[in-house]
Amino acid sequence: MLNAETMRIDKADRAATVWFFFDGQPASARVGESVAAALFASGMKTLRTSPRECAPRGMFCLMGSCQECLVMVDGRRVLACRTAVADGMHVEKVPGAGSDA
Repeated sequence: MLNAETMRIDKADRAATVWFFFDGQPASARVGESVAAALFASGMKTLRTSPRECAPRGMFCLMGSCQECLVMVDGRRVLACRTAVADGMHVEKVPGAGSDA
């Protein structure tokens, strides 16, 4: 079974650990990781659902072009791949059409 430690590169293991929340659940990250990388490393692959078909959506391009990793961070819509994780931040799926929330 994969866990957060097996999904990270060796260099990241030397970075300090911070904690944040995803949909109310605690998750760990390494300082300098994007929200998307931290969520993927912790096993979270679905960040929202598509508006029409309610199909699972997650990380795709990981460079900010596709908008698939749109999430709410502390009340603001941001791209998870372009947002650095911070200790204590609250990340949630985007509410509205096609959301599980």
